Parts: sequence; C-alpha cells; structure tokens
Amino acid sequence: PPMNIFFITLGIVVVIVALMAIGIFFGRRPITGSCGGLAMLGLKCDCENPCEKKRARMQAQAGQESDGDGDGDGKP
Repeated sequence: PPMNIFFITLGIVVVIVALMAIGIFFGRRPITGSCGGLAMLGLKCDCENPCEKKRARMQAQAGQESDGDGDGDGKP
C-alpha cells in the first residue's frame, strides 16, 4: 500500500505541473513572486505595484539622489 500512495502522489504532482505548463503555452502569466525574495535584499524588484516598504525606500532614495549637491547625503 505505501507504494500505491507514492504513485498516486507522484501522478497528482505531474498533473499539476503539466497544467501549469499548458497555462504558459496559452499565454497566461507565469507564476511570479511578490516583493519578497531578492527584492527584500535590494537585489531585484520587477513589481509593477511595489509594497509599501519598497515604495518608501524608493522615495527616500529619490530624495537623496535629487538633493542637488551630488553627494547623496540628503543635505543641500
């Protein structure tokens, strides 16, 4: 019986992966992460609508870069 459970579980996983692949073929968006993962480390963020923390960091960085004196310290 344990081997039967293994094959049933394997079959279910294979069917789910196949359905996801078929969805990609028909033009649906692939499964993507949120603003977590690499985005939380500051390495990458491809989010169209970033989370509040990311938006706050982006605004703070924009403020530092546009302070006018070019040193990026946020002070004129």
